[in-house]
Amino acid sequence: MTSAPLTLYNSLTRALEPFAPIDPAKGVRVYSCGPTVYSDPHLGNLRAYVFTDTLSRVLRWKGHALTHVVNITDVGHLTSDADEGEDKMEAAAKKRGLSAWDISRHYADVFRRNLRDLNIRTPDHMPLATDYVAKMIEFARGIADQHCYQLDSGLYFDSSTVPDYGKLSGGQDDAGEGRIESVEGKRHPQDFAIWRATPPGETRQMEWDSPWGRGAPGWHLECSVMSAELLGLPFDIHTGGIDHREIHHVNEIAQNQAHCGCANSGAKIWMHNNFLVDRGGKMSKSKGGIATLDALVAKGVHPLAYRLMCLSAHYRSELEFSGENLMAALVRLRRLVLAAEKFRATEGKGGGNAASYLERLDAAMSDDLNTPKALPVLEELLADKQLGQEARLMTLAQFDTALGLNLMDLSRADLRVRPADAQVTEAEIEARLAQRKEARAAKDFARSDTLRDELIGAGVEVMDGDPIGWDWRVEI
Repeated sequence: MTSAPLTLYNSLTRALEPFAPIDPAKGVRVYSCGPTVYSDPHLGNLRAYVFTDTLSRVLRWKGHALTHVVNITDVGHLTSDADEGEDKMEAAAKKRGLSAWDISRHYADVFRRNLRDLNIRTPDHMPLATDYVAKMIEFARGIADQHCYQLDSGLYFDSSTVPDYGKLSGGQDDAGEGRIESVEGKRHPQDFAIWRATPPGETRQMEWDSPWGRGAPGWHLECSVMSAELLGLPFDIHTGGIDHREIHHVNEIAQNQAHCGCANSGAKIWMHNNFLVDRGGKMSKSKGGIATLDALVAKGVHPLAYRLMCLSAHYRSELEFSGENLMAALVRLRRLVLAAEKFRATEGKGGGNAASYLERLDAAMSDDLNTPKALPVLEELLADKQLGQEARLMTLAQFDTALGLNLMDLSRADLRVRPADAQVTEAEIEARLAQRKEARAAKDFARSDTLRDELIGAGVEVMDGDPIGWDWRVEI
């Protein structure tokens, strides 16, 4: 049993708050903003889901029933957060010469596969925006008279009609530099589209009839509608990337207030993970290099190394992405897996105090999901030679439940991910390494060097003298 009180940082109040569900009979209800499925999720996107998975794991670990929703945006998101530019789905479809529906299905599947690879538990609901368009129209119809106005380009929300617009963004004025009025006729620069009418003479692949003309819903509308439909208002926690805190979530709150006719923000607690950054700033696919999980795996890196890299920093801190940091995470994961294999197989001396490890894990995770503080406790546990077998397995399983590193099952062999550009199979790599060991034992160093050079030429680096005994890797 865990006992430390759970405290979470609420972006709405800018403070740590003790957590308790709004309605214990309904359990904890969490909504997480999902991806726009017009291309492969990049690693910065995926950090958000390692964070939300950690939150959901801790809530369940501490005994809460949980309903977790992660939406999939397959319509409505423009190329910027302002009301301008092409719909990302439509733009990707034109570029690829495919239908927008095919694009969304393909990249939604990629996203789901990435979640599995990162050992992220499948959310209870993963709704598609396109399945809720009728509900969005109904929602918009209900708030249109008092909170919206119509222009030739669509239906717009009047941000002056709700209390404390922009409170979530810290009192900033969204009419500033980042939010320049770009739609003719808007009453206020921060007003936003509820429904975007298809321009005359154009046809979108994804468009519907509505009281405001044929078109598509605004991006912000889907989350208000799906959270209300699947969780009810108010619900407990809303999560997303820190970039959503400034505009998208501000607009969600405004819609929620208009819908319920109250000052309620929709969620009791709003939580945001910080950016994954490279040396040049916020990471994006346009910078090239290793931007996706699939590209990372193609380099021979196990995806759980990226999960561990995310857990090594607090979710509210920026996390720097570099080859060095990724390799450090991979080495740390290898150490953990080797230690866990030995830990699981060793009887121990039958003493020790398993409860102390669980208390320290609970204290760390209850302190706003402080995973960097929990990881050293895990490493201490794996080095403990006193715990008996039953206590070892039970305690390690608890750490797995909270951190999701799968140390109860992973083996050394599981972490050997063959690089996509390696010109030999894993079996061939292992065979050549065995031959090389034989050559070195026989002091046939010329043969040993030849085998090493062959492996390097095939995209595999031999790790002579590696202190943790790993045989090969690839450069990142």
